[in-house]
Amino acid sequence: MSGAGRFEAPDDHEGQREGHGEGYGEGHRDGPGAEGRERPPYEDREDREGYAGPGDRSGHGRFGDGAGDGSGRMPAGTGEPEPDGPARIPTPRASVEDTGLPLPDLADLPPVPLDLPHDVLKSLLGAWALAACSAAEAEAVEEHLGSCGSCADEARRLREAVGLLHQSESLDLDPGLRDRVLENCLERRPPRIPVPEWAAAYDAETARLDALLQDFGDAEWHAPVRLRWFEADTERSRRTTVAGVIAHLLSVDGLIAVALGLEDPPPLSASFERGDPYAEIAGAAERQPDRQAPGPAERTEAFWRNSPFPPNRSVRGPWREQSHSLVRTVSFTGGHAGGLAVSYGDFELPLHDAMLDRAFACWMHAEDIAEAVDYPYRPPAPRHLNKMIDLTARMLPAALARRRQSGLASPARGRHLSLAGEPGRSLRLEIEGAAGGEWLIPLDSPAAVASADLEVAHVALDDTEFCQLAAGHIRPEEAAAGQVGDREAIRDVLFATAGLSRM
Repeated sequence: MSGAGRFEAPDDHEGQREGHGEGYGEGHRDGPGAEGRERPPYEDREDREGYAGPGDRSGHGRFGDGAGDGSGRMPAGTGEPEPDGPARIPTPRASVEDTGLPLPDLADLPPVPLDLPHDVLKSLLGAWALAACSAAEAEAVEEHLGSCGSCADEARRLREAVGLLHQSESLDLDPGLRDRVLENCLERRPPRIPVPEWAAAYDAETARLDALLQDFGDAEWHAPVRLRWFEADTERSRRTTVAGVIAHLLSVDGLIAVALGLEDPPPLSASFERGDPYAEIAGAAERQPDRQAPGPAERTEAFWRNSPFPPNRSVRGPWREQSHSLVRTVSFTGGHAGGLAVSYGDFELPLHDAMLDRAFACWMHAEDIAEAVDYPYRPPAPRHLNKMIDLTARMLPAALARRRQSGLASPARGRHLSLAGEPGRSLRLEIEGAAGGEWLIPLDSPAAVASADLEVAHVALDDTEFCQLAAGHIRPEEAAAGQVGDREAIRDVLFATAGLSRM
């Protein structure tokens, strides 16, 4: 390069600084030292594209105002973006959310199969037998069992061992399982000799109590139980054991057995030296014809008194056999024996009501036993519980009459006697819950007709709480009852309900 060329190059750059890049292209092409040489191809491209020189990306030279488009392309000297030139700086990568296309659904993606070694799959056999593996692990184990004979044999043995871990007829089974199975069986094959509807509650409650007793050991059979009831507005109680409660049920259920022509419960063992435990009271009844037949309490006391040993687990067999005999006998009658009178000593009940009464007693004493061994026990089925509540409501007018005769009823302020078959003062008894309903109770006479027009009071209780009151398990003052109207009438009805209880 000549010396003149070296001193003319700074003039070109000075022109760039003075013209802010607008004449750099021309000075570079036409300036000194440019003649007589061939132009490089990029100079022709710069002429065509209006190249404004280095530093003029914004259109105003190196120190311009930054008005470029920021696309990475070099704009022409006029500030317009270059149409075809390649990007000098890579553009940002576009996100899939900005494209408007739907994102892939993870649920549609196929699961990735596990590739586990033989040792790991063998260690998973125990968890697989207990159904404790994940879905992917279970699939991998099952696929492996098809190709490995030793693991397949081990898996079969483990599955059989798991089946032995489950105890049949455990107390923890679903209480409704029996009803569902029986209902399904009866739908497919109705019984040839059906159980009467009025005996179904007794059949169900004795079966539930028998299921509670089947896993009891000696400690549970001798667990203390306190029987509670009301007598003359006074709380009574008697201490016994679980086996003593079953002996009590066996004795009182014998009232129905005698009415049906069946034998009284036999002695619990051959060691009875005094014979039939009811011989004492039965002989007294024969010697005194005017004396009432022994009632539930007398039969129970005689059974306990004549037993040489305290009742134990052996009492379960006679009680269960007697309950089966009662259900079987009333079923063979075709339900036509429901009106047969059953004597309770001081009163009588028709057979269909007596069976409901014994179902109610079986449930309440089952709760006493469950409380003694600290085990939960559910109420009866709503359809059976409703029938028990209905029986209690129908017995209330006679219980109110007995209270008046014994002087326990409230003073007769504004009370008038009603003739038989005539409307009289009434109380509306509302029972809430799945087994609830409403009953009108005549207050002045059992023969009077309950009338909504002569309603003087309204009382509301929960279904199970009303039954607890009728069993003497809670005091009338403690019953959470909604009360409206004549307070004395409500008090009489609550105490009459508790007075229906007995040992």
